[in-house]
Amino acid sequence: MSNELNSEIDPGQPPVYQIRIQGQLGHEWTDWFGGLTIRLTDTGETLLTGPVVDQAALHGLLRKVRDLGVPLLSVNRVKPGEAEVPDVNETHHYRSKKGGDTHESDCCSKT
Repeated sequence: MSNELNSEIDPGQPPVYQIRIQGQLGHEWTDWFGGLTIRLTDTGETLLTGPVVDQAALHGLLRKVRDLGVPLLSVNRVKPGEAEVPDVNETHHYRSKKGGDTHESDCCSKT
């Protein structure tokens, strides 16, 4: 793996990942996904983006995607502030609020 990305990231900050899944999750899932930003695309996909402290935490997030039963489309490490952002016309943007309940019911619409 190239050190190109590592040289541009503050070593004191956790890496930022973007997880793309098929289907659209509502804002009530942000706490369950550890406060990642949820963005819905007009193509029926959800982008989960945010800092992930380590590989164990990343695997935990991927396990949650698996548990939902939705197809995982991609996982990418991105530069902070440069994650792929959907066009303004593409739909909704949700951000977690600290605290709150976890949501494990099936509220994901598959398209």
